[in-house]
Amino acid sequence: MMEKKVIQITSGRGPRECEWVVAKTLAFFLVQSKKKGVKTRIVDQQAGRTSQEVLSVTVELTGENVGDIIGPWLGSIQWIGQSPFRKNHKRKNWFIGFFEVKKQKLIEFNEKEVKYQSMRSSGSGGQHVNKVSSAVRAIHLPTGIQAVSMDSRSQLQNKKTALLRLKEKLSGINLEKNKDAVIDKWSNHLELERGNPVMVFVGERFKLKKSSGLRTRRASRVSAPR
Repeated sequence: MMEKKVIQITSGRGPRECEWVVAKTLAFFLVQSKKKGVKTRIVDQQAGRTSQEVLSVTVELTGENVGDIIGPWLGSIQWIGQSPFRKNHKRKNWFIGFFEVKKQKLIEFNEKEVKYQSMRSSGSGGQHVNKVSSAVRAIHLPTGIQAVSMDSRSQLQNKKTALLRLKEKLSGINLEKNKDAVIDKWSNHLELERGNPVMVFVGERFKLKKSSGLRTRRASRVSAPR
């Protein structure tokens, strides 16, 4: 089944070595995705100190059964090796995070999907305003969101104003959704679990450790003893 997913690989506010691991993991993952016929597009990338390091990267994936492909990667990724920047550093285990980013479904605006209703104006303006149905309500049919204008005695002008206010409401909702997506991505930086990795790479050549990435999927399919 054709799917579209968005993933994020992040150093989780770790040291420079983790940024190096993000870059290496990204390169490895892109190659593997291409081999499986998955199209990739880098949506956002926060550069590290050099071109060999990446603080965080967001990638859009499109292809058959993308969910099954990214499944074994979701979690923390470990690299075992000597720091490429601090040769005398004793630490040998470095962790980064691999997350799925829930894509926000934004409201698409099409003026053909707007319904207008005439209504009587209320408030100040005397008898003329109360007798004439000059106010206009604009309704976005897919969502039911409404905007009203009774500012003018001209129904045409109120229609234009109601449409403008409706667009502003929908834009505001989309803006809040985008803010939520940014917050979710930032939380990925904070929620990185350093331990229990789903993938393990070793050495300067960044080789995938045998059986790495298969443990979680296979274990989940083993039924509990009766």
